[in-house]
Amino acid sequence: MSTPNILNGGQVIVDYLVRERVPYVFGLCGHGNIGLLDALHERAGDIKTISVHHETVAGFMADVYYRVAGKPVATFTSCGPGSANLPIALGNAFLDSVPFLAITGNIPTSQFNRGAFQELYRHYQADFPSTVQAYCKRVFQPTRGEMVPLAIRQAWKTMVTGRPGPVVLDVPFDIFKEAAAEETPKPEEWNANISSRCGADPDGVRQAVDMLLAAERPVILVGQGVRYGGASAELRALAERLRIPVAASATGLGALPADHPLALGLVSRGGVYQANHATRQADVLLALGVRFDDRTSSSWLPGYSFTIPPTKLIHVDIDPDEIARNYPVALGLMADVRTFLRQVLAELDTRKNLGERAGMRENWLKAIDGYRKEWDALVAPGFKDDATPINPQRAAYEIDRALPADAILVSDIGVHHNWLLQFCKPKRPDSLIGSMGFGPMGFGVAGVLGAKFAAPARPCVAVVGDGAFFMHASVLGTAVEYELPVVWVIWNNYAYASIRGLQRGYLGGRELATDFKHPKTGAPYNPDFAAMARSAGVDGVSIDRPGDLADAVRSAIASGKPYLIDANIGADKNPGGAGVWELPGLGVSAPVIGGRYRPE
Repeated sequence: MSTPNILNGGQVIVDYLVRERVPYVFGLCGHGNIGLLDALHERAGDIKTISVHHETVAGFMADVYYRVAGKPVATFTSCGPGSANLPIALGNAFLDSVPFLAITGNIPTSQFNRGAFQELYRHYQADFPSTVQAYCKRVFQPTRGEMVPLAIRQAWKTMVTGRPGPVVLDVPFDIFKEAAAEETPKPEEWNANISSRCGADPDGVRQAVDMLLAAERPVILVGQGVRYGGASAELRALAERLRIPVAASATGLGALPADHPLALGLVSRGGVYQANHATRQADVLLALGVRFDDRTSSSWLPGYSFTIPPTKLIHVDIDPDEIARNYPVALGLMADVRTFLRQVLAELDTRKNLGERAGMRENWLKAIDGYRKEWDALVAPGFKDDATPINPQRAAYEIDRALPADAILVSDIGVHHNWLLQFCKPKRPDSLIGSMGFGPMGFGVAGVLGAKFAAPARPCVAVVGDGAFFMHASVLGTAVEYELPVVWVIWNNYAYASIRGLQRGYLGGRELATDFKHPKTGAPYNPDFAAMARSAGVDGVSIDRPGDLADAVRSAIASGKPYLIDANIGADKNPGGAGVWELPGLGVSAPVIGGRYRPE
């Protein structure tokens, strides 16, 4: 009798990833995951291991990889501090509904509760799961080899079904090498056949169509649910068929191309006038995959982003917990947004006089065009400002116009993100990628590497603050090691400028711990980032004139190599918009155009 070929825990995990067609794992070695690395070594021809220099970087790369490719990958980290560096990236993915599988090493099961090296044991043995349970959808911790097949297939299912999000598979050291199974679970028998693209209640679909057809001032508001749901074509079809203008939260920009005549742009505390003024006057608002967070909603103060009620809200989301979280609904529907839109389009096929009803919107669309012209006149001077340091509005404009149509722009968190959201014109759902939930610095610095792995033929550019880049400058080495021709544009304003702006705006200008200054001269101080890049083998240039910025971006992309542009950008201006933001106890900002809308 032949001896069965038993796979160990690490081999089962790796084989399952290969069966799920995962092309990469991003991570950092440690003694707790060498068993997994050994299994990855065996399958090096089937799945590529990418080594980074900080665990958070691996998580950000996995996050942005999914946002571009639409397919999840995995990360690997080791015991104790190695995996403790991961929750920042996990939290970001969790709040932005991005799935990746975080495989974390732990101490051997025979050493549980003995205080072994890097064990968290003071409250519970091998207690890394408690560290991350608030930062992910679920934690699985197999403690015997035979538990691994069940854990890996259930972890994957949890990650990708319903509202997607990251899942942690916490594996003790010995389980990677312990006998686990004769064969790996087959995705085609388990997860491959599960669909979470649920449709809405048919009566609700008919009611939604009735409300949209009867509306005089309808607006569609799109969030990241449209992007992740692949619903851009259906969105465009509905908007054009009924001539309904489309506004976007920060994560919905690009779902309808920015140059489309029905695209309004950003609704936010810093939203553009035509978007905010349309959504707050709407009689019916169809919200698709939107969270209605404080920035989108102008801190929920009525009359700036929204006026709900009297606006009748139709809220569609895959996660029913988001429906009616912050606003009452005239109609709430749990559904995948693409399926819902297809249902709506099918229902419209049964209706009559659609052209006549769409024609009722002419006055509404003309009014919106007037708001757009007012906004364009307000911001026009900033596009021509030749000052040094570079006017931030001019910087956003120059970067945007330098990008090819297929480029991916990954923004880090910071004041620059607000400028990009206002003045970039994304043409595709993945043209402009940013973090809007957890908001960790370093997301764009590292995430652009994941974008390049996901789309090697597309130009990938990150715009990052000087503070964020200094936190994660190790990415320079990773880009060189894996020959990734990504471009970093450092928005260098010598400060944690978004927070300094709050100190100036809300605290009477009392600034502390936000400026970067030389200790002897008091002059603005930062490292020479271009020289830092060159020391790592990355081309680096410094720019301080606005007319040079677009050419620098084009040259960087054309070089076909990792490239860093250190741009000296002014920090004395913060982007204003048609909305507001409240810091309770400190006050409410003022809109730069328009005022508070009060329905008659």
